Amino acid sequence: MAPEISNDATSPPRWVIDLNSPPKPKPKNAATISNPPGYSEASIGKRSASSRNSNVRKPPTTEETDTLKLKKSWELALAPAKALPMNAIMMYMSGNSLQIFSIMMVFMLFKNPITGLMQTHEVFRRYETEGNRESMLAVKGCYVLMQLLALGLGVWKVNGMGLLPTTRSDWLAWERERTHLERAVFAFR
Repeated sequence: MAPEISNDATSPPRWVIDLNSPPKPKPKNAATISNPPGYSEASIGKRSASSRNSNVRKPPTTEETDTLKLKKSWELALAPAKALPMNAIMMYMSGNSLQIFSIMMVFMLFKNPITGLMQTHEVFRRYETEGNRESMLAVKGCYVLMQLLALGLGVWKVNGMGLLPTTRSDWLAWERERTHLERAVFAFR
């Protein structure tokens, strides 16, 4: 569609007229719109009541629900283990000096496992049923073990930073003075 060239200098350009005039209304009847290529109504068609009923999914049994809940709880229990390698690399790369960055990372490394340990029962409450109560004990035990591993990583980092009192010089304030069993005196002749 080529733009019309008007000889009249007072009439606005064609694009101004197209911009100001509303577009032509599209037909609201769906029958006038052709189907896209490859679409056939025969493949969809009107389904009969019997075919609709055959495709209805049966509700899951309690055993299937318990199995699914147990799988989800295992995923949740192993989630802290998936974060351990990343945390270990971050702790290694942050160095052993006392800086605000390494102190904040160590704080978070202790805070997350401690809150996870304190909320163990709340975390698994929605997955626990009467049918899988015995299996959930193993899942909770694994979750606690993974949180303890994360705490161990934090203890390793604090020890590397020199904040754990592990040497004898850290405890000199509580050490008693030694009593000598005998004294040796140098005598001049």
